[in-house]
Amino acid sequence: MGQVIRFTGEYITLGQFLKMADIIQTGGMAKCFLKEHQVFVNDEPEKRRGRKLKDGDIVYIKEFGTFIVKS
Repeated sequence: MGQVIRFTGEYITLGQFLKMADIIQTGGMAKCFLKEHQVFVNDEPEKRRGRKLKDGDIVYIKEFGTFIVKS
């Protein structure tokens, strides 16, 4: 099981998620972070900061762990 990150609305972008999870400090850091780290969404590699995450998606970042997205 991973850490649960809650949001309101229909979806949250990967960049917004990284900020809410306290992985990055500003939204502008998302692009650089995704270039330097392996991020997986539902076991698929992801490099797009605009990727829409929905309720139940699972985000894995090797150095940071597993996160479950919940609305």
